Amino acid sequence: MLKIGIILGSVRQGRNGEAVANWTYEFATNRNDDAVYEIVDLVDYNLPFLGAVVPEAGKQEAEAAIKAWSEKIASFDGYIFVTPEYNHAIGGALKNALDYLNPEVNNKAAGFVGYGGLGGARAYENLRLILGELQVADVRTAIGFSLMTDFENFSEFKPADYHATNANEMLDQVLSWSGALKKIR
Repeated sequence: MLKIGIILGSVRQGRNGEAVANWTYEFATNRNDDAVYEIVDLVDYNLPFLGAVVPEAGKQEAEAAIKAWSEKIASFDGYIFVTPEYNHAIGGALKNALDYLNPEVNNKAAGFVGYGGLGGARAYENLRLILGELQVADVRTAIGFSLMTDFENFSEFKPADYHATNANEMLDQVLSWSGALKKIR
């Protein structure tokens, strides 16, 4: 059975990402695939900025957060990244979290669920570049939720039904690639 992490890539207060990640989890789980899905929320990991000086009083906590993040991410066969688009890219918290990883994600697969003014397309295209360097195989099909059409008043998540087609295609691809890559790890 494959383990797929749904990575919630925003820590911003009032974020829309939690609703999007929950929708993704429910959609994936309801397919009854031969996979286990789990939401991994960056809010639960208090990661320091990579390379920043951590005060002595906070070093033990920082090291524990980095270790917990690394172990959690290593435990998955593949990923679905739920990312907002901030300034034509992924948010800083997700980029920082990814900078702590390398062997934990090598030879695994990833799919994307973006949200923003243009459905998060520029964010997940940015994420493709980052993950390529980490030797993560990203799948072609992605889901893009528009703040203007899939959110009422830009905050209440009400996705259009047509997203199910891309969601099914993306999940099929993530599972296929994750299964294939598991054989070479």
